Amino acid sequence: MYGKILIRCDLIVRTGMHIGGSSAFSAIGAVDSPVVRDPYTGLPIVPGSSLKGKLRTLLARSTCQDIENMPECNADDARILRMFGSAEPVHRSRLQFADAFLTNEKALSNVGVTEIKTENTISRANAQANPRQIERVIAGAVFGVSIVYDVTDPAQVEEDLALLAKGMKLLQMDYLGGHGSRGSGRVSLKNFTLKNYGTPVELDSLKALFDEVDSYELFSV
Repeated sequence: MYGKILIRCDLIVRTGMHIGGSSAFSAIGAVDSPVVRDPYTGLPIVPGSSLKGKLRTLLARSTCQDIENMPECNADDARILRMFGSAEPVHRSRLQFADAFLTNEKALSNVGVTEIKTENTISRANAQANPRQIERVIAGAVFGVSIVYDVTDPAQVEEDLALLAKGMKLLQMDYLGGHGSRGSGRVSLKNFTLKNYGTPVELDSLKALFDEVDSYELFSV
């Protein structure tokens, strides 16, 4: 092990985002599909597992010749395996994703941090409507993303982080969370910083990779 690199950025919600939490104990009349929240503050979060899983899926799709028949995780490209890991056979992930917490809740205090979006599904058999309510984090919410990269081979650092940057670009052309085909979950990744913890790696060229991500967003307003 040659130390770690900490990668931080802001994840900015551009259209209402839904990452679902549990509704097992919701009161009668409550929203059908709430967002996941920090149990301590009650504020929405972006789970590290959601961000990691989405980035991995987008990268796997980009290397797969047939996206209708995706491989099992343990059959992913070797670069994806060493970055994101696998359970069988065991490959330790070089990336560690922390849960991302809301950073601008005070700026949103006048409007609230979530909204309720009502949708209808229409039965083709009898044209009967089936309304449902989905909670979404509002556009303009900002979450602080922290990712730790373990430097196990200095010769592979630039290739590894170029792959991560590619995944982040793909994310900004896709969506995070659910209901993306109906407009939810568009995000931007901005304001990157990199910090070196005991590695022999020069950060300037690596920072340039993420500066490209910063300017690659689909929705800028």
